[in-house]
Amino acid sequence: MDSGTGRAILVDSPPPKSEGERNSSEVTEFILMGLSHEWGVQLFLFALFLLFYLIVLPSNVLIIITIRSDPHLNSPMYFLLANLAFLDIWYSSITAPKMLIDFLSERKIISFGGCIAQLFFLHFVGASEMFLLTVMAYDRYVAICRPLHYTTMMSRRLCIILVLISWAGGFVHSFIQVVLIVRLPFCGPNELDNYFCDITQVLRITCANTFAEEMVMIFSSGLISVVCFVALLVSYAFLLTVLKTNTGESASKALSTCYSHIVIVIFMFGPAIYIYARPFDEYAPDKVVSVFHTIIFPLLNPIIYTLRNKEITTAMKKVVLRYLLCRK
Repeated sequence: MDSGTGRAILVDSPPPKSEGERNSSEVTEFILMGLSHEWGVQLFLFALFLLFYLIVLPSNVLIIITIRSDPHLNSPMYFLLANLAFLDIWYSSITAPKMLIDFLSERKIISFGGCIAQLFFLHFVGASEMFLLTVMAYDRYVAICRPLHYTTMMSRRLCIILVLISWAGGFVHSFIQVVLIVRLPFCGPNELDNYFCDITQVLRITCANTFAEEMVMIFSSGLISVVCFVALLVSYAFLLTVLKTNTGESASKALSTCYSHIVIVIFMFGPAIYIYARPFDEYAPDKVVSVFHTIIFPLLNPIIYTLRNKEITTAMKKVVLRYLLCRK
């Protein structure tokens, strides 16, 4: 790499290839421009995002341990919530560790293979989480509108199948993105104006006309985000209408759960729609939205679900006390 020009490293090959013959193996690494070039700002962001990550990771692990160890939390809703916490652990770990390291590094570099892997897992886990949120909305619909048939309609076997379908859907979606990316030629410059690899940045530095690929990705990522978002809002609006006609503690508890889910849906799908459901041109708010989408959003799930759910908070206290007593 030429540190003075920031251009891509090319593999020597006689004679020179034409643009149409170049392939992605010609670029061996990318330069990540990061969030700031000021050392003081980078140190502040390092401390801030390290704090976020150190909250997200143990919080979601505690959610999983609590749900698995408490026999009272054996309903389908908590099974799905444990899977959501598991996805949040992976989702936050795709970009955060690399970003934290880069804050302390002068040269922020990621290999071509590492970039593709980061892109793949970001869309794999992200899409799986979107599908899982849709499954959780269906679970709430059955619990509220078909309470007498809830245990039979939402059996453990069906929940496992729905979770596997969510993962499979995320894998297929991400596989399509990667296939479209790796077949494109990259010949420099190799600077990505962000702190991680995503299709919106990678497509901007290819050496080919990517209009067709961009349209496919917009209809893939963008359409998934918009369709799931609209479907979830409509379903929760219907559930809220039903619940407001009922009274009692169970209806109040269900309302609280629905409100929590709606907040998560808005914060999950809002940034995703902004990033992927439009042409991949660069705009000023892009980095801020990306930070919210990849770093802050995984922090919201454990906070919203645990603080608004007395059963989980009570069970968590028991787990923590049990651990502390065992340590004595």
